[in-house]
Amino acid sequence: MVQIALTVPAQHEFETALREAIEQRVASRIAAQDATLWGPDAESEASIRLSWTQLAEASRPLVAEITELREQLAGKGLDRVVLCGMGGSSLAPEVICDTAGVPLTVLDSSQPDMVRAAIAEGLERTIVVVSSKSGGTVETDSQRRAYEQAFTDAGLNPVDHIVVVTDPGSPLDDEATNAGYRVFRADPHVGGRYSALTAFGLVPSGLAGADIGGLLDAAAGAQAAFYADDADNPALRLGVLIGVANRHRVDKLVIADQTRHGVGDWIEQLVAESTGKLGKGVLPVVVPFENAVNFNPSTADSILVSIGSTDAPEAQSGYAAALDADLGAQMLLWEVAVVVAGRIIGINPFDQPDVESAKQAARELLSGGGDVPTPDATDDGIDIYGEGSTVTEAVSALLGTLDLQHGYLAVQVYLDRIAYADFAGVREVLAQRLGRPVTFGWGPRFLHSTGQYHKGGTPNGVFLQVTGTPAEDLAVPGRDFTFGSFIDSQAAGDAAVLREHGRPVLRLHLNDVEAGLKRLREAFSQ
Repeated sequence: MVQIALTVPAQHEFETALREAIEQRVASRIAAQDATLWGPDAESEASIRLSWTQLAEASRPLVAEITELREQLAGKGLDRVVLCGMGGSSLAPEVICDTAGVPLTVLDSSQPDMVRAAIAEGLERTIVVVSSKSGGTVETDSQRRAYEQAFTDAGLNPVDHIVVVTDPGSPLDDEATNAGYRVFRADPHVGGRYSALTAFGLVPSGLAGADIGGLLDAAAGAQAAFYADDADNPALRLGVLIGVANRHRVDKLVIADQTRHGVGDWIEQLVAESTGKLGKGVLPVVVPFENAVNFNPSTADSILVSIGSTDAPEAQSGYAAALDADLGAQMLLWEVAVVVAGRIIGINPFDQPDVESAKQAARELLSGGGDVPTPDATDDGIDIYGEGSTVTEAVSALLGTLDLQHGYLAVQVYLDRIAYADFAGVREVLAQRLGRPVTFGWGPRFLHSTGQYHKGGTPNGVFLQVTGTPAEDLAVPGRDFTFGSFIDSQAAGDAAVLREHGRPVLRLHLNDVEAGLKRLREAFSQ
């Protein structure tokens, strides 16, 4: 169940834009993969990024292939599935498996304690899905190397335990094929964040035991409605609403997800990375349903989305009807809506020009080519990179730069997201304190998601980074850097790029993570 509420009076403008979209056959042209819909500047990219529109049929042959492989692996006692992937390669399988109630370990971090914990569990019965569209994702490559070393050290053949998903002809495709791994080659004409129904979403989910055939069935059953040039098309209505609202500086999409299956995190990447560029875009704010500060109360620059509940506020304009949709249909709903919204906002929904900048900055620091930052102050074991001699002063100074009419705070935490999952609760504390939208992202995971919006989207964010010294570092086999130095470089590199874009950034490094988190909770509450 999905409900939407628009908090600005724009009914006439919405109806006009919806009528124009119908007259211009926007929905059916999306289905027909018309690359001209987003203007000449986007046409080249769009021409190779629209195959997602027909995946409900095109991916059908994968179901039997994945099912057969799962049975073969189960016969060998391999019943624990670990996914090494980032962004679009991990978020969709995570929500698919959680919704289906099947276990999947998602390793989407370079934090050494988190990597070590994943490898230490049930190695002899583990199948690792290494998933990278480009075939060159450094986090995924590092995780693969660590697993290969662990299998070898345990007397296990990595070929028996590793499955690869990548685009055909990628560096990973060549290397994995030569090594003898089982390789699934995905459709290269689907971008990462639209790849939920490709091999990237289906292989790990199917191996874990999710009903991927049913997922495709749900998407197929929704196509007629979502591709219709009709005023009742819910995907068209949602996309038009988001686009029209954005013209009125309503640029926050607050998502309260009662299902708790992570669909909000998947929507977050799709919306933020697709729309956040050229100083424009829509910022998703994912909130817990049971304590939804920013949803209730909300701010005037927010669209409210309720998933899995009928308790959303009554919409003031545009899109008030609830949509009852299974996960496959809901994924297609949002994919269509986002590209419709992108057309109205005036951006290319298929590129991500600012993602690479943070990666490059991290690579420079790793290679010794960049300036390693030094703390401006230290307070009770916490290194402060920013203004203020104490943590409380530094936090207050950062929050004091926030635009109280249109701004947002992004909390970015480069810690073990499994071990310290409850720290995400500080989002509500800070949102209550500020009365403004607050997002919470685990690093480096968010760099492949909202990281694009942070640098390329509406320039009204302030950024609070939390990093920490790991319990123990971990070498990356075959590389001259460790997981610890890698994640430090990712945090410092992203902070540097944010500052280059004029974004206020405060970094707090916890030399003792447990004690430091307690201290931060106190500072945030003041």
